[in-house]
Amino acid sequence: MVDHSIKGKTAIIAGGGKNLGGLIAKDLAAQGAKAIAIHYNSPSSKAEAEATVAAVKAAGAQCVAFQADLTSAGAVEKLFADAVSAVGKPDIAINTVGKVLKKPMVDITEAEYDEMSAVNAKSAFFFLKEAGKHVNDNGKVCTLVTSLLGAYTPFYSSYAGTKAPVEHFTRAASKEFGARGISVTAIGPGPMDTPFFYPAEGADAVAYHKTAAALSPFTPTGLTHIEDIVPWIRFLVSDGWWMTGQTILVNGGYTTK
Repeated sequence: MVDHSIKGKTAIIAGGGKNLGGLIAKDLAAQGAKAIAIHYNSPSSKAEAEATVAAVKAAGAQCVAFQADLTSAGAVEKLFADAVSAVGKPDIAINTVGKVLKKPMVDITEAEYDEMSAVNAKSAFFFLKEAGKHVNDNGKVCTLVTSLLGAYTPFYSSYAGTKAPVEHFTRAASKEFGARGISVTAIGPGPMDTPFFYPAEGADAVAYHKTAAALSPFTPTGLTHIEDIVPWIRFLVSDGWWMTGQTILVNGGYTTK
């Protein structure tokens, strides 16, 4: 029987230095992961990434952090090479990288579109590519997308539109990697109560989002919390391995498919 537990496993987490990625790293360590390589995007996040490294080590796991802009194939390739050199080949690969832009389509510049595409689609594609090359047999791969993939709404064309390809990347990768026992999934959280959410939204939109989910009255802010997402990640990279090629919207009833 294949051991699908997290105990003794090695993981790599893109965007693992803080917020949701940081909590995932700490949770994997608490579940007995042996070693975790975390990525953070910019030098401004270094202190938070170092705090996550310290917390993971305190939980008993080896941990290293790498800074990189993952919008080039070479940078993603180097991240995996550095991580493998530092902690070994991963059993679990999780990508939380993303960028939000809320703006009318007619006002979006080519430069803005190119940046959104590079962060949300291109980096996800090459993360999956490198995961396919480096993740151990019977491994688990998960990418964060957005519950807007189940919405009919204006102003998020470049955000949801550049996350949408990850659904097919996930399906294709699950078919291509499945012969090695690797499961590949995507999770789409609802609007999350993190520092990434508020700058993109006006006061009226924030108020709407805080009441839009069916379960909004039963959570502190009405929004999705990172603590709501971590158990799903934990499940999909362990006992939930039989779920593969799927995009799961986890949002308290904010949108559905």
